[in-house]
This record gives sequence, C-alpha cells and structure tokens, in this order.
Amino acid sequence: MFSLWLTCCLPLGTLLLAFWRSAAGNQLSPEQSFIWGPGLRADVVLPARYFYIQAVDTEGKRFTVSPGENAFQVKITAPEEQFTRVGVQILDRKDGSFIVRYRMYASYKSLKIEVQTKDRHVAKSPYILKGPVYHENCDCPQEDGNAWLEEMSCPQAILQIQRDLVHFSTVDPDKIAKEIPQRFGQRQSLCHYTIKDNKVYIKTHGEHVGFRIFMDAILLSLTRKVKMPDVEFFVNLGDWPLEKKKSSQDIHPIFSWCGSNDSKDIVMPTYDLTDSVLETMGRVSLDMMSVQANTGPPWEEKNSTAIWRGRDSRKERLELVKMSRKYPEIIDAAFTNFFFFKHDESLYGPIVKHISFFDFFKYKYQINIDGTVAAYRLPYLLAGNSIVLKQDSIYYEHFYNELQPWKHYIPFKNDLSDLLEKLQWAKDHDEEAKNIAKAGQEFARNNLMGDHIFCYYFKLFQEYSKLQVSDPKVRDGMEKVEQPDDDLFPCSCHRKKVKEEL
Repeated sequence: MFSLWLTCCLPLGTLLLAFWRSAAGNQLSPEQSFIWGPGLRADVVLPARYFYIQAVDTEGKRFTVSPGENAFQVKITAPEEQFTRVGVQILDRKDGSFIVRYRMYASYKSLKIEVQTKDRHVAKSPYILKGPVYHENCDCPQEDGNAWLEEMSCPQAILQIQRDLVHFSTVDPDKIAKEIPQRFGQRQSLCHYTIKDNKVYIKTHGEHVGFRIFMDAILLSLTRKVKMPDVEFFVNLGDWPLEKKKSSQDIHPIFSWCGSNDSKDIVMPTYDLTDSVLETMGRVSLDMMSVQANTGPPWEEKNSTAIWRGRDSRKERLELVKMSRKYPEIIDAAFTNFFFFKHDESLYGPIVKHISFFDFFKYKYQINIDGTVAAYRLPYLLAGNSIVLKQDSIYYEHFYNELQPWKHYIPFKNDLSDLLEKLQWAKDHDEEAKNIAKAGQEFARNNLMGDHIFCYYFKLFQEYSKLQVSDPKVRDGMEKVEQPDDDLFPCSCHRKKVKEEL
C-alpha cells in the first residue's frame, strides 16, 4: 500500500509533492537519492534553470519507475528578500527521475533550494547558490567568453560547426556585406547582422522577414549573458539552404536553420527549438523538458500502431497517408492541413483535427518524414518514450550527424518502400526497439537541452569570428536591436559596478 504525505498553505516558489513507497515495498531513501544539474550553479543563467532528482530506495537501488508524481517537495527562496519571485515546476519522467525547473523573474544575492521528502532533506539539500543569481532579462554579460564556456560546461569542440566552417578558410566582412545582398537579397529573405561591442545591429533583405524575431531574441539573450565576439554574418530566414555545393560562383557563408547534403550553409539550432528554449515556462507548452514529463504510458502499454500527423508539404507524406488507408492496423497517418496539394484533398482527405503533441506518445512507433525540409519535430520525438522511424533525407538539423541509425532511431528509405518492413522488424524485435527508443531519448536529454543550445550558438559565433580578416562594421541602413525594456524587476549588474570603480 502506498503512503502519502500532504500539506498546504505553502509560500510562493514552493511545489509540494508526496512521499511514496516503491512498488517492491522499499521506501525512498532521502540520503541515498541524488540531485545534480546546471540549475544548482549560480553562474549558469538560462531562461528556465533546471536540475534533476534521481530517486533511490533504502537498499541503494535506483527507482526505474516513478515513485509517484508527488514524491518530493521543492522550495526555492531568496534568504535575504521578503519575496521570492520564482516559478517552480517539477516534472516526473516516469523512470525514477525528475526534472525540477524554475524561472526567475528577479535577480537575487543568493538562492536557497530545498528538496525534501517526508520532512527530510534529500541528498545534499539545502543547496545555496551564492550570487549574485541573475534572471533571464538581466543584462550582465560575462566579459570572458572562454570563462563563460567553462561555466556552462560547453564542449571544447562541436563537430558540426567544424564541418560547416571548413568550407571557409577566411571571411571578409566587407566583401560579404556587398556580395550576399547582391546575390540573394532580391529573391530570398535575409537578415544582415553585426554584433559590435556586444550590441546587435540588423538590416533585412526581402519581403518576408518576420522570422527575424527568433534570431533577434537569441542574440539579445546571448549578449545579456556573455560578451559576444565582434562578428558580421547573414541569416537565411527561409526553409531551404541557399549556398549550393555545385555553385559556379564563389561560395558565401550563410547561416541557416536547416542544412542539406548538396549545400554549404552553416547550420544553427532551428527557430522552433530556439524559441522553445527561450520561452520555456513562458508562452510555449512544447519544449524539451515538458516532453520528458509527458511520454505516455509505459512501453508495454503503448498502442502498437505507428502514428503520424502533419500537413501535405511533401509527396512522400501523401504516400504515407495512402499506405495508412491500405494498412490501417499498422499505420495511423492523416493530414491536419492541405496547402501544397490542395487539388488532392479529395484523395487524401478529409483533414483531421490536431492532437496534442503529448498524445503522440500513446503510440509506440513515431514516423518522422521531411516537410519542406527537415521535420523540426524530431528533437521532441526523440525525447519521448517511443521509437522514431526516420526517413532517409538530404536535409539535417544541427544535431543529425551525431545521431546513429539503429542506435538512436530506425531508418527507412526516402521513398517509403521499406517502411512496412522496418515496422515489422520493430514489432518482431520489441526489446531491441525499446532499447533504441531509450538511446534516442538519452541522446535528446544529453544534447538538446537549453544549455546545449546556448553553447552551440556561442561556440558557432566564436569560431566563425576567428575567420574574419577585417573588423565587422555597423553598415549603412542597419538599426540597433534593443534589449526588452518591460522587465518589472531590473537587476544591478556587479560586473558593471566593478568596471566603473576601476
């Protein structure tokens, strides 16, 4: 029988959870459970900070299933303040571990994080973050970029960045400032950025430049956290990579959210993933942390039909829906919108209602097919507790080259000709399929969280800046991208104070 502990009337910043016995009868051990993660370090500033709790029983064994979603009590306070403006959530990953995430709305001299179960502190709780501890909107950059990389535990090298930059022995800012707009500015949507003295400047080219908001936001967020190198670059706001490998012209460095095997664009994390990181616990509900708490029923209880939903942005998606009609007991695929092939709606419709992304994980098999380019849902699919079957593709996101087929996902041919065969293999090899799903999930957890995204962006601009043969300039027609001014609780940056005293 489960035992349960509850209380009420908790102060702001507190999230109450309960204490349960394990299914085997062993109690959760506060002393032997452990806690870790970047959210326990004051100098790791993220929009939503996070850390992990791993439940361990009294025999020293890790819980491999949830000890109950109400297993822990978490309280975050600023000891020197009357009020602590911190939003806290605890997310049960259903595997014996939890993510505790919190978003600060003000900065503090220090933070105290208490994790308890049944009135007993867990692991080394309470954790004291000796500050200052800055919130996301605090403009207080670390002056030393390498020190910031170390504080963030960023990797020394990122292979995809090396692959992309190897095509450019040098970059001449004066040259690209003239040639890229002449070559692409009329037909494409581009942003020309200069970061100078840690300020962001922009000039846009083309009609459809609304997606600049995502790039503006990540650059402003970075410059609040770390002094960025002076750098000048162009961002492609469209879906398709621009710089073809077989181009007869001199190649130009173009930053894009998606790469391809026949192009030389420099890839960045997608606007979708970037936005989800910046707005975690804000206006978005789908992010890499929320997915981990909504992975559906246990593997053995999932629906054994393969699932897919989306719009008609690729012919192979039409074929998938046709295949679903023929084999409904194997594949459940349907369109939620017709845009590209409206004349075929009578053949492949009717359209169906959108389902919650988290409902995807009621199904054991997730089919991932390109849209106009790479399908940007892959990070979230990997983070779930289902196995991903991924279409062979020329398109890739910034992390694809680190994924291994048959280790992190099951591959199938671009034309879908072996999809049914691969699905049958997964059904016939359930344990292997479960292990592949787990490996894909671990990859997402270890490589696609918010701190990883910030590391990627900064490392990319740092390495790119080293290729520049002349100083970046604030060009004619550029406007300054201003930091947000709607912060209700402005911070006092200690670094700026030290500089002024000197």
